[in-house]
Amino acid sequence: MSTRVRVAGFVAALVAVLGITLGAGRLVGPVGPFGPVDEVAGMAGHGEGTADATSGGHGEAGAGGARGAAGHAADLPGGLQTSQDGYSLRLDPDQYAAGPTGPLTFVVEGPDGRAVTAYDVEHEKELHLIVVRRDFGGYHHVHPTRAADGTWSVPLGLAPGAWRVLADFSPKGGSPMTLGADLFVPGSDVAAQSPRDDLRTATVDGYTVTLRGDLTPGSDSALTLSVSRGGAPVTDLDPYLGAYGHLVALRTGDLAYLHVHPEGHPGDGTTRPGPDVTFGAEVPTSGTYRLFLDFKHAGVVRTAAFTLTAGTPLQPWKEDALP
Repeated sequence: MSTRVRVAGFVAALVAVLGITLGAGRLVGPVGPFGPVDEVAGMAGHGEGTADATSGGHGEAGAGGARGAAGHAADLPGGLQTSQDGYSLRLDPDQYAAGPTGPLTFVVEGPDGRAVTAYDVEHEKELHLIVVRRDFGGYHHVHPTRAADGTWSVPLGLAPGAWRVLADFSPKGGSPMTLGADLFVPGSDVAAQSPRDDLRTATVDGYTVTLRGDLTPGSDSALTLSVSRGGAPVTDLDPYLGAYGHLVALRTGDLAYLHVHPEGHPGDGTTRPGPDVTFGAEVPTSGTYRLFLDFKHAGVVRTAAFTLTAGTPLQPWKEDALP
């Protein structure tokens, strides 16, 4: 066989192989470090559309997987993203001095790149701000003041460490969402010891709050919190944010902000002002969750903290556990 014939045969075989590979690529779609993009995006979004009050709409998977991956990003629990649906949370600055200094200032930028100045009212406020230290060594639920130019500000006393700032809001005419950003407070950081086991009883300022109910991944769970003082049930709770209590749930590890809604409200004719306050909670995954109940009595708002485990808790990563 001549050299020219052998070369022609080799080229023909190469073209055939490339054609088969290209065809397979079109069938599979783009491939990332953990497999096809469409498949990985589907895994990331599985079961995580439950935080309906703190995330955008469900994304629609598109051809090639790129649009599908972006869509599933919007299905994540609230607070994991700094930007979503064209809106961004901007802290100014992203470092904050320890102690009673301040104020902490920030803006929410809209799709046009400008500070948002119009919001819908949710739970009696335009914006709810959660500031939590990553090891749960500090927690604040506050309502900043908005200036005419869209700048929000609030004085805070923060201990040194790494904090997460979560802004829960609804832009005027838009969908509710929660955006998150990291905040660093310089200084000598003292690590807090977060409870690993379930913690269902909390004591604050002479009040005892007990929690009944369990969290089930992927299902709506009823949680009832009972408030007592000096051994006697509190039956005259003050309304707070449109209910007799406000509950925030955060997933340990990534501090995902999860949807919790009160059952009933003051003035509906059936909901009593204590001692029991019931909430419906949906958690997307197994793991450990920290819950913070704000309740108001005698004109003062107090916070009680709890720990619950949903399903099987994630085990700490250990190097010697690798095969």
